[in-house]
Amino acid sequence: MVTQSKFPSMTRVLDSNLRLRTFSSRVEYNLVLSSVHKLQESGFYWSTVSGSQANILLGAEPAGTFLIRDSSDRRHFFTLSVKTESGTRNLRIQCDPQGFSLQTDPRSLQPVPRFDCVLKLLWHYMASDGKRYYIYAAGERVPLLLSRPLFSSVSSLQHLCRKAVNGQTEQYGAKEQLPLPIQDFLQEYDSPV
Repeated sequence: MVTQSKFPSMTRVLDSNLRLRTFSSRVEYNLVLSSVHKLQESGFYWSTVSGSQANILLGAEPAGTFLIRDSSDRRHFFTLSVKTESGTRNLRIQCDPQGFSLQTDPRSLQPVPRFDCVLKLLWHYMASDGKRYYIYAAGERVPLLLSRPLFSSVSSLQHLCRKAVNGQTEQYGAKEQLPLPIQDFLQEYDSPV
């Protein structure tokens, strides 16, 4: 196992909760580091909020509302807390050098896609194009619906514009027609979420 301390130049960037985690490789470390930067900018990363606090935060929200927080399980970095029709569910996000995926249940027959960023994972499940995904919680099969994040902070107008442009260029494939500085700015946060 490779510990985060092997990469001292980047330790100050990570939240203290993540600093204590163990990484299996430098690739995994870079995936997590990149995702943390993007999540901090997203406005819906609640960092050290616990599962019970997430339940309270999502309690009055409609089904499909979600947030990302640090996982309380030392084997995982992040948890997706989502309000479902049957209450709040906390789904661990697995990470390995191949990317991020939702923790699977042995009863699920659906293949689990992997992504190089937590935001891309979220976007996949938000924009499922009519495909239904299910999670298993407390012995019941629950549809996974991600419709909107619960924001912990207000994003800048610049960031909101970047998310809107990312959504439009992804839909129409026109990103390469933009000037290079704008392409670079869009790539720093390459998700419409």
